[in-house]
Amino acid sequence: MTLTVTDLSIARGGIPVLEGLSFVLKPGRALILRGPNGIGKTTLLRTLAGLQPSLSGRIEGAEDQIAYASHSDGLKPTLTVTENLDFWASVFGTKDIQPALDAFKLNDLSDRHAGNLSAGQKRRLGLARMLVTGRPIWMLDEPTVSLDREAVALFADTVRTHLGQGGSALIATHIDLGLEGEVLDVGANKAKPKPIADFDGGFL
Repeated sequence: MTLTVTDLSIARGGIPVLEGLSFVLKPGRALILRGPNGIGKTTLLRTLAGLQPSLSGRIEGAEDQIAYASHSDGLKPTLTVTENLDFWASVFGTKDIQPALDAFKLNDLSDRHAGNLSAGQKRRLGLARMLVTGRPIWMLDEPTVSLDREAVALFADTVRTHLGQGGSALIATHIDLGLEGEVLDVGANKAKPKPIADFDGGFL
């Protein structure tokens, strides 16, 4: 499934942040989002995932194909690791959670409640959710936060496997994950301030 974005403009809190953004994400490819903090990377991912509307432009090939991992791990603290993955598998209509447990080395934690995990363990479990969605386009917002070096390597390997199986990934990150892929610096698409036609009128 190819994701095509054409002349997209987006806003945060009603204020335009990015405009005129176009790119194509093909199966088997990764696209790394770069740009300074606050530029609009999270807003872009949320818009592409269908969590908020765009101001203008077209998003094609995204319907029911995207799995989104935000800053939040999306876990239920009173459920165990296995129960959390079973829950998300049932939401997306998949059954086998074992590959997700294996990929992020969660087998030894399978019976532990999510609320009792460390920050890094919660992050690994949150990312493991991507594997039970069955969706080909992954969108990840700073996925390596709280991860140690070994866990970062596990994540990168998981993404490589996903790409090798024909999936794709759009990742907002400031670190080098060692993935082969294009880099999209959205700083070049920063929205220009709107001119104020009546400056004095703004204070009346």
